Amino acid sequence: MADIPAWVVVGLGFGDEGKGLATDYLCREHPGALVVRFNGGPQAGHTVVAADGRRHVFSSFGAGTLRGSPTYWSGYCPVAPGPLLREYAALRELGVQPHLLLDGRCPVITPYDVLWNRVLEAERGVARHGSCGLGFGSTVERQQTTPLRLYAQDLCFPDVLMHKLRQIRAHYRQRVQQETRVAFDQLNHDAEDQRFADYARQLRELVAAGAIELVREADVLGPAARWSALVFEGAQGVLLDQEFGLFPHVTRSFTTSRNALELLARHQPATRARLLYATRAYHTRHGAGPLPHAEVPLPLINHEQETNQFNEHQEHFRRAPLSVDMLNYALHCDAHFSTGLEKYLLITCLDQLPAERLTAYVAGQPRHIAATELNVLLDEGMAGYVFSRSPRADDLPPLPTFALW
Repeated sequence: MADIPAWVVVGLGFGDEGKGLATDYLCREHPGALVVRFNGGPQAGHTVVAADGRRHVFSSFGAGTLRGSPTYWSGYCPVAPGPLLREYAALRELGVQPHLLLDGRCPVITPYDVLWNRVLEAERGVARHGSCGLGFGSTVERQQTTPLRLYAQDLCFPDVLMHKLRQIRAHYRQRVQQETRVAFDQLNHDAEDQRFADYARQLRELVAAGAIELVREADVLGPAARWSALVFEGAQGVLLDQEFGLFPHVTRSFTTSRNALELLARHQPATRARLLYATRAYHTRHGAGPLPHAEVPLPLINHEQETNQFNEHQEHFRRAPLSVDMLNYALHCDAHFSTGLEKYLLITCLDQLPAERLTAYVAGQPRHIAATELNVLLDEGMAGYVFSRSPRADDLPPLPTFALW
């Protein structure tokens, strides 16, 4: 595998930059590639629109699935059995047979992690952190700070699963009663436990059928593995990174290229990855937290199919003009891990700006520029740029035609 292509997709914003499009694009260019999810979890929402009009928002499967690319769900990523099963069913309805390689050491999100996440965020009131309410952060915290660890492999052992689930339930019962005003015992947890056990049973059936494989990291990425390419699909964006984001409005995840490059270093040290950064032609944020220049009007067109809609946890999806300073900050953050690697920038949603003119803030001052002018404003030198004027990866030019500066 030392000579095969390896790409890392990283978002430069607060998420929703077009990482699904970027991943689908790279899988188009490399048929038979393996998609590797290396951070985040099922709270990701990566939209892919196929040439035939099929549309899917990927959360528990890689965004190359419509092209037949299998997904490796690495041990960095918590997995949620219920959402995974629902997405599997949705993909089958689209006529797709997804193939998931699930690392046995993936943390498992339980209903109690979700409950704690939502209760805690609701208790914060106007001081909300911006959680999407799917239990990702609380699961990571439980796995890292308590001995109550639940892994994907445990789903195949019903007695082990239920023992651990009872312990996790007792843990959160104590926390909810001591730290919040919610009456934990008023909820029907026995029914929820039974539902969760049924999810585990259905996942075991998919494992038996071969649709899901429980795997080890070295077996997937080690020297014996054979893939035409590796496409590392990032989730969320650098500006939400737990190291570099603007606390407390961050995620419990490394959203830079850090995890992806660590996986390569462990198993394919001779492979030199290339980076495909993604940004919209404007900034977005779904959830609480700062969004520079959000007060500036941003007229958009052709955005009727926006995936992000109002929900009770994140509320309204916000938009703002592009901040070159924040793009440069994100690039500086990622450079701690990716210095010396070949880098490209994908700019999405250009068709949503009238005349494709960007309002870009540089050192706090607005400038109206063409997207091509970014090459002289970014601190990081790019080997090339890709401009997207469509939600479909099939409308993008082939990789060799990247516009080199």
